[in-house]
Amino acid sequence: MADTANIQDRHFHAIDTDRLLPPERAPHAPRILLLYGSLRDRSFSRLMTEEAARILTRFGAETRTFCPSGLPLPDDAGADHPKVQELRDLVTWSEGMVWCSPERHGAMTGIMKTQIDWIPLSLGGVRPTQGKTLAVMQVSGGSQSFNAVNQLRILGRWMRLLTIPNQSSTPKAFLEFDDNGRMKPSPFYDRVVDVMEELMKFTMLTRDNKAYLLDRYSERKESAADLSERVNQNAI
Repeated sequence: MADTANIQDRHFHAIDTDRLLPPERAPHAPRILLLYGSLRDRSFSRLMTEEAARILTRFGAETRTFCPSGLPLPDDAGADHPKVQELRDLVTWSEGMVWCSPERHGAMTGIMKTQIDWIPLSLGGVRPTQGKTLAVMQVSGGSQSFNAVNQLRILGRWMRLLTIPNQSSTPKAFLEFDDNGRMKPSPFYDRVVDVMEELMKFTMLTRDNKAYLLDRYSERKESAADLSERVNQNAI
């Protein structure tokens, strides 16, 4: 046996494949929340999010899309603000998410970041995003770039979301949608289908054993009170 004298045996658990691969599966449709990052009348991130929602529905998901109009800047209002509460309730409801942002000045938009900043890392001793799935997408006005999706991926990992490997980046988005706001057939559309298919698979694969996937040695060593105190520090 390897020398692991620092490990406290009573908190160290062997991998339980019965819990990792539970035979019982939730019967309800996967719940997916979609966020987009622009408030323009013809917002291509919103239009692509709407396409993603249609595809997810075709795959059997239940989808809800948050409209960021009226959401205050972080710390410019309290958590009891109606739009903040709406967003947080949707995050709690969801089992997976889609984040889609335009690229502006080589980065995600402030509208996108504001939504993410209002999602708390913890509520009491519970992390509302931890263990849920995430797919990231972006639209660009010019040539193809991956700046926004790379930033979204970092944020997803920071919030302990299971960010899926695939992603979508659509360049010259103004050429990819028709006058009715529908995405035209193209390899870029096919990529969105690929990403939504992968998101559904990962969501259905992980949602029933999320509690076990998030069961960690270090946190088993802490009491619930200690954990709540640590993750809810007012200042660092």
